[in-house]
Amino acid sequence: MNATRPNIGQDRQLPIIRQLDETVINRIAAGEVVERPASAVKELVENALDAGATRIEVAYADGGKRIIRVSDDGCGMSASDLPLALSRHATSKIDGSDLLDIRSFGFRGEALASLGAVGRLTVTSRLRHSAEAARIVVTGGAMGSVTPAALARGTVVELRDLFYATPARLKFMRTDRAEAQAITDVIKRLAMAEPAVSFTLRDITADGEGRITFRADSETGDLFDALRGRLSRILGSEFTENAIVIDTERDGLRLTGFAALPTYSRGSAIAQYLFVNGRPVRDKLLTGALRAAYMDFLSRDRHPAAALFIDCDPQLVDVNVHPAKAEVRFREPGTARGLIVSGLRHAIADAGHRASSTVAGATLGAFRPEPSGPPRVYQMDRPSPGALRSAYAAQAPLVEPEGFAEAASPSARIEPAPEPAQSPVQDLPLGAARAQVHENYVIAQTRDGIIIVDQHAAHERLVYERLKRQMAENGVAAQALLIPEIVELGEGDCARLMAVSDELRQLGLTIEPFGGGAVAVRETPAILGEVNAKALLSDILDEIADLGNSTALGARIDAVLSRVACHGSIRSGRQMRAEEMNALLREMEATPHSGQCNHGRPTYVELKLADIERLFGRT
Repeated sequence: MNATRPNIGQDRQLPIIRQLDETVINRIAAGEVVERPASAVKELVENALDAGATRIEVAYADGGKRIIRVSDDGCGMSASDLPLALSRHATSKIDGSDLLDIRSFGFRGEALASLGAVGRLTVTSRLRHSAEAARIVVTGGAMGSVTPAALARGTVVELRDLFYATPARLKFMRTDRAEAQAITDVIKRLAMAEPAVSFTLRDITADGEGRITFRADSETGDLFDALRGRLSRILGSEFTENAIVIDTERDGLRLTGFAALPTYSRGSAIAQYLFVNGRPVRDKLLTGALRAAYMDFLSRDRHPAAALFIDCDPQLVDVNVHPAKAEVRFREPGTARGLIVSGLRHAIADAGHRASSTVAGATLGAFRPEPSGPPRVYQMDRPSPGALRSAYAAQAPLVEPEGFAEAASPSARIEPAPEPAQSPVQDLPLGAARAQVHENYVIAQTRDGIIIVDQHAAHERLVYERLKRQMAENGVAAQALLIPEIVELGEGDCARLMAVSDELRQLGLTIEPFGGGAVAVRETPAILGEVNAKALLSDILDEIADLGNSTALGARIDAVLSRVACHGSIRSGRQMRAEEMNALLREMEATPHSGQCNHGRPTYVELKLADIERLFGRT
């Protein structure tokens, strides 16, 4: 049976092209600009920042569905400017002559018009140095007249009944709690971008009273002091205490901010904040570069924490990619990616053997017993010096027969460790070894505490870094295939591979074009042994398509080096002499990244003497 397509002209009328009216156009545009209440908050707060506001207050009710109010102390608008500000594509941010020279958050001129098309919008503003304020109301796209109003300074934008004009959109809203959380996340990201501006977020309750859910006062000081204070307020002091300062530059791009130590990692990517010219962005290129920078220090199920800012000439980046302005496109994406990867890796290397302080906090927490009943209060008088000497004499250990101590406690090995004459113990970051317990943990004494080292994990990192250093100096050995392997690819994939063939050759993988969409694999990295060339090239192509670059081959080589380091390191259960333990500590101090093993776990824990005394109720 033959099926034929019906003739449009015979079965129904021809479609008629119509010009949509302004209200419908605004509602369509609002679907791109305003996805949820958090989108409206973002647009309004960005307008306030562009107006030079130093104090911004955001209030909302029912997750922003019922009311959103944004008040600022910016430059304000005159009565004659209000109708124009609510028109589509009307803006004071750009003149339209150069869409690559954008130095403000907003520039499209769509936000207020879109909000007025889907809700009940009221804008009250007073131009700086003006004696009068004015108000205008837009309901479902219908604009009212400008009327006098009372306002001390700045602008107040109130949006009620969001999406009342497009009720179908309300069905896609999440719970009030989820929408409120999204609003909080938007405010926190913008607060990170502007440490000198005060932000207040208020949830209006059913009785009309409001409770402050977030507040960040303006920070003072230089760039890093202000940013450190703002990040401590938003992400917590633990983040800044365990983060390293980033400040590097390459080819007109500058990278600043704070990145956490690998041992301060998270179970998801929720603590990653990226900004381009002060604009919060969610960009795959940048998040991929952040992941690649920590690839050598974290397992696949752990994610780094960072707040990074890329600043450059606006001509080097295009922010006019999407109406939400959350994506950007760099003129030289490889430069931006390389800046993040190299900048973070150098900063982590400069941190040396440092590990996060939260490891010690978790250790002390594990030591503390669970409370049962009211706490006991100990009151002890300080004994006199004579009483102390008598007590010490009474507590002195008895002389045991030779070999008795080792037989009684085979898992505790006490090795007196003489302190180096040229470097007293208080000057050594990891102290001097005092004992080895359970044939796996080295106990060292520092000036104000103790260090517990996992000997296997620490030596694994040291061997791994040594192998990587040797590979960097001598290159990756390649093994020539007796018969080159031909891999059939598309012409586009073949071209992408050949564009990075020089980088692949440095890693021991040599490929050549073989006509059409095929490549010939002539050499593979010797350290990988037998290689499935087709699968390897597919992985490399997937990364190039997703990130514009590939680290798949380097990651496989590093994984093999990591396994070699694991097998070649000091095994758990091996007894170590005092000089061996001290040599391990000294090499850790001199080796970058030695604060964490190859999987991101800490290699040592530092406990301060004050914390230990607190455990025993001595303070």
